[in-house]
Amino acid sequence: MRKSLDINLALQGGGAHGAFTWGVLDRLLEDDRLRFRWISATSAGAVNAVALASGLAQGSREKARESLYKIWHAVHKAGVPDLARLNPFLNGFTRQNSISQMASMWSPYEFNPLGFDPLRRLLTDHVDFELIRAKAPVELLIAATHVASGRPRLFRQDEITVEAVLASACLPTLHHAVEIDGASYWDGGYSANPDLVTLASESPVGDTLLVMVAPRTQNEHPTTVRDITIHSNRLQFNAPLLRDIEVITAVRETSGGLLAKGRLAPLYKHRFHLIDGGEITGQLNPESTVKPDWNIMTYLHGAGRDHAEKWLDAARSSIGRHDTVDLAKHFFPGLEGGVLGRELKPRRAQSSKKSVAEKVVK
Repeated sequence: MRKSLDINLALQGGGAHGAFTWGVLDRLLEDDRLRFRWISATSAGAVNAVALASGLAQGSREKARESLYKIWHAVHKAGVPDLARLNPFLNGFTRQNSISQMASMWSPYEFNPLGFDPLRRLLTDHVDFELIRAKAPVELLIAATHVASGRPRLFRQDEITVEAVLASACLPTLHHAVEIDGASYWDGGYSANPDLVTLASESPVGDTLLVMVAPRTQNEHPTTVRDITIHSNRLQFNAPLLRDIEVITAVRETSGGLLAKGRLAPLYKHRFHLIDGGEITGQLNPESTVKPDWNIMTYLHGAGRDHAEKWLDAARSSIGRHDTVDLAKHFFPGLEGGVLGRELKPRRAQSSKKSVAEKVVK
């Protein structure tokens, strides 16, 4: 009997581009050696997480794959046009203009006064939240942003409801804030996208695979109003992840293995792995994140499966042993002297050979 490989998942948000993560999970579920333990997820990542958890709670990996497919097919069938059908004028408007243009002219409280959100019915129809709370074999951390303070709120296993996922995926330019226990919440991407620090410091499992959807950089300088808005949004939603990686790097730079103490001490030894879909999604129209097109979504699903296949070939044997990505070098390339102003000490996992992340990209 082959030994199982326990691993955590950290799933980034990204709207319809989260179909890339669907493809990654679809392929990983085919490898029965992998056992998912904790999942930290935000927005579209949260949708993937609960679909996965719901399927696993039904007793099989095949059920989880089926659940993910049903969710994404339903996203395609619902789409944004369902929102527009509430108002014939809006329906005509969206045929001629982008969703982002519409959102810049009216607030969702004006163009959608009833607060209609097609994602609510989609989740209710395809995810068994009661079963997740009772039997899911994975621990969930679903991030949303507390509107009043801007702080992240992590909904845990016994708190996972349809409202928690809606809050995690609530873009305030398109949807009403989601109210839970008297507090209002927006998309978790503003504060944790996803939360790596809590996952790596609390999970008893020492390996975490981060699945990224958003591009890390944009080489072309934005000059139009549209491009500046898109780029500033990307920077805003990537900032929480970069902040977490700075914290992890700081712990590793300033603490020796025997000196690390306190809540963040586990970060020193935690092993990180990465599947980065940013190069794929960066080639798409940014507005495709809010326009679920089945051709684009199946393309992203296929790309996700391909990236996961390459990652498994390169990194499977490293799970439980060492990192397969240097987070500081990957996210802060060319930064002299490390994030804290001095050269990073080489970790046991690093060598003169190319990193697994580089192999996967190629």
